[in-house]
Amino acid sequence: MSRVAVVLFNLGGPNRMESVKPFLLNLFRDPAILRVPFFVRPLLARLIARARVKPASENYALLGGKSPLLELTQDQARSLQTALAARGIDARTFIAMRYWHPFAAEAARAVRAWNPDEIFLLPLYPQFSTTTSGSSFIDWREAAARAGLAKQTTTLCCFYASDAYIEATAAMLRRALGDARAASPAPVRVLFSAHGLPEIIVRQGDPYQYQVETTVRRIVAALDEPGLDHVVCYQSRATPQKWLDPSTEAVIEQAAHDGVAVLVVPVAFVSEHSETLVELDVEYRDLAVKLGVPGYFRAPAQNSDPGFIDALADLIVSARRHGPGLCSFAGDRACPASHTDCPHRTASANAVAAPASLPLRAPLAA
Repeated sequence: MSRVAVVLFNLGGPNRMESVKPFLLNLFRDPAILRVPFFVRPLLARLIARARVKPASENYALLGGKSPLLELTQDQARSLQTALAARGIDARTFIAMRYWHPFAAEAARAVRAWNPDEIFLLPLYPQFSTTTSGSSFIDWREAAARAGLAKQTTTLCCFYASDAYIEATAAMLRRALGDARAASPAPVRVLFSAHGLPEIIVRQGDPYQYQVETTVRRIVAALDEPGLDHVVCYQSRATPQKWLDPSTEAVIEQAAHDGVAVLVVPVAFVSEHSETLVELDVEYRDLAVKLGVPGYFRAPAQNSDPGFIDALADLIVSARRHGPGLCSFAGDRACPASHTDCPHRTASANAVAAPASLPLRAPLAA
């Protein structure tokens, strides 16, 4: 039986208050995030991080002085390992965070020490973006090469419309919607809130917006409620650029004008963290109260929901049947050809998913 190392990718978060500034520096030094000339990036990253340390620290203080993301990802990893064992797969899970410990370098060394027969790369981002999964793939590629880790590798780029993922998410939403309607004095509008992106990144070919909106269409279809009042919106604007519209703030303001309650669904996050526990639960709730929204409710992120974990395990089983290399939840490319930053389209896609001993010709992210 093959031994499979399953590497879970996530953003990461500071594990103490002293980690907030270096975490932010790591974030803004990433060329996939801060798309400016390389010689400008270090200085600009320091300036942005310095400006954001205080508000970010205040947010993490509300969470007890650190991000809960690592512990929640560890829970997901343990649950997934158990689910894979139940499917007869000898797997061990590893975590590679992008901007704080455990970094990809730490995960690559741990994978090498375990010496698996094959590696499976699983981003905990349902929708692919060059700024998230794409950046993590490059980071892993470099870390694996430094660790001397060259194994047969399967890379799952996305699972935004996987049937099992959609059904698990719809089941959680159905429960949250029932609770909100029972508690609300007014009709409930569902706000599918995803992390935003600058519009220029999408115009350059990033498939993220298309995949988010496809996820929402599939979830709404699975709910089977004709005429469901819902909207897709985007949160967490971080720069002065034009970002994807409508913003979550604007949609909450519209709900106040329309006299409807809102149920906010974090559609692009599968774990609770500062952008759900603070931005959604505190900042946007306060905004809703201030504007007179008649009810504010929030659906939970998946975390270790059994249906979600089973969906991930089934994705791994089906992707391994597809064979090593890059694959989507559907096997091959799942995005329209117009999305030129889909990893199946980029020149480097096969190199990113190949054994670490092969050269990487070009980065996934511009």
